Amino acid sequence: MSENKRTCLYDRHVALGALISPFGGFEMPIQYEGITEEHNAVRTDCGVFDVSHMGEVNISGPDAERFVNHIFTNDIAGAPDGKIFYGMMLRPDGGTVDDLLVYKRGDNNFFLVINAGNIDKDVAWISSHAEGFDVEIDDLCDSLGELAVQGPKSEEVMEQVLGISCADLTFYTFREATLDGKHILVSRTGYTGEDGFEIYADHDTIRSLWDTLIESGCCKPCGLGCRDTLRFEVGLPLYGDELAEDITPIEASLSIFVKTEKPEFIGREAILAQKAEGPRRKLVGLEIHDRAIPRHGYEVLTPEGEVVGTVTTGYRGISVDKSIAMALVDSRYAAKDTPLAVRIRRKVFPATVVPRKFYKKSYKK
Repeated sequence: MSENKRTCLYDRHVALGALISPFGGFEMPIQYEGITEEHNAVRTDCGVFDVSHMGEVNISGPDAERFVNHIFTNDIAGAPDGKIFYGMMLRPDGGTVDDLLVYKRGDNNFFLVINAGNIDKDVAWISSHAEGFDVEIDDLCDSLGELAVQGPKSEEVMEQVLGISCADLTFYTFREATLDGKHILVSRTGYTGEDGFEIYADHDTIRSLWDTLIESGCCKPCGLGCRDTLRFEVGLPLYGDELAEDITPIEASLSIFVKTEKPEFIGREAILAQKAEGPRRKLVGLEIHDRAIPRHGYEVLTPEGEVVGTVTTGYRGISVDKSIAMALVDSRYAAKDTPLAVRIRRKVFPATVVPRKFYKKSYKK
């Protein structure tokens, strides 16, 4: 087994006393002060995450737009520069290779952000489908770092502490700029349900920005533990839980990001067939009527005891103070208010199907 990688900020995490654990092939900080404290900082103030484990691929060339539209479920045709799209890359059978962001940098120039655990697979998959397209594929994963500055005070921190102009950016837009002579890309995006920004730059620049934020005391360092609780509360999927090679975006209730009106993309025919027939299973929210905490893989049952699904993610919600879960269940039991149950260890606890957005998102439109 190969050793886990380390981001350019690994030494900073160790110096701050972070709990380090493997994630997506990297040694990553899970928490510093504590998951609850870090979660609440992002909901009410500002937190900064090292997300340098994420992968980046640039696609350019005369056929770049046509190629990206071929491998991506959303429709980027004719998009304005500075626009960002969320969507998936699919297998021919509709299963999800990965979910990702696509940044429109310019004419036939696109920046793709992919999940850490899928980097090698994704780069190989993208490259394997490039035959017949006049494109250049640049793997930037080892040369770039990334920070996520998240929370209601993130704009103030970006402008006043880091000196990065961003107030005019709207949700899912970005700009490229020069900071202290170094190139940076700044987007108004995040994975927390709060307003926030993501910064891509070379490793030295990322280290400098991190140090400035930590020394200022205005932005709490946050680990991947609260990144998961934050994204979960607002119903955002995690690849490997709510999406996977055997889970389609239709089953994951993400059909809004699959533009079947496009004439062609990998997996389109399978998606059209699934939409016509109706998915066999669907992703739903569950509220458990007890303080017991559901976990990934726990069985979901009918009140009569028939197993009809599994939990994909579950927590005692920090912002909502309820035991909640997302679960992939038989479509017959996916309607809101359907009574179900979850087996937690040796006991069965009643639950009810609820919307997956357990907590209201707070984005700048």
